[in-house]
Amino acid sequence: MRWDLEIRRVTDTETKEKKFVVRGYYRCTFHDDILQETKSSAPSGLKLKCVGGGRIKHDDAGKDLLVYGYSQGYGRADHQVAVDILKHKYPDYHIHFSNDGY
Repeated sequence: MRWDLEIRRVTDTETKEKKFVVRGYYRCTFHDDILQETKSSAPSGLKLKCVGGGRIKHDDAGKDLLVYGYSQGYGRADHQVAVDILKHKYPDYHIHFSNDGY
């Protein structure tokens, strides 16, 4: 299974604290669809900015995630950042990236 992903910088507008998050939904056709869906469900007081996109190839049976590619609208995400975040969520997966492909 393949779907798009985005890395977002989330800023708390009150404390100015920032962190990166990764979001991807197989039901979203474009990277901007992911951003709009996330914005609509985000609590008030958070500012979301997409800092790049790509794709995820997910092999559930093999417990493997490959992050690759780029967004035509937002450019290439820092795939190492995405991998580091995904490793916290999926510690039993082999997670890696490639800067090749679209």
